Amino acid sequence: MAGGNIETYYEDGVWKNRAQGNSRASNIGETKADVQARGREMAIERGVEHVIKKRDGTIGEKNTYPRSRDKNPPKG
Repeated sequence: MAGGNIETYYEDGVWKNRAQGNSRASNIGETKADVQARGREMAIERGVEHVIKKRDGTIGEKNTYPRSRDKNPPKG
């Protein structure tokens, strides 16, 4: 699993998500809303930023999801 920020972008007629630095998409879909929701989940799981691009490739939105700290870490 890559550690880069998650990018939601439009390419070749479909919306895609990928970890920045990767050349291939992690998942694709026909609607921006569906792909964006999956990208948000990926970013939350990894504790990274979610960069959401517009259809023209410009950045439309950025959301940062800090890695949550376990309040009850394992002992020993």
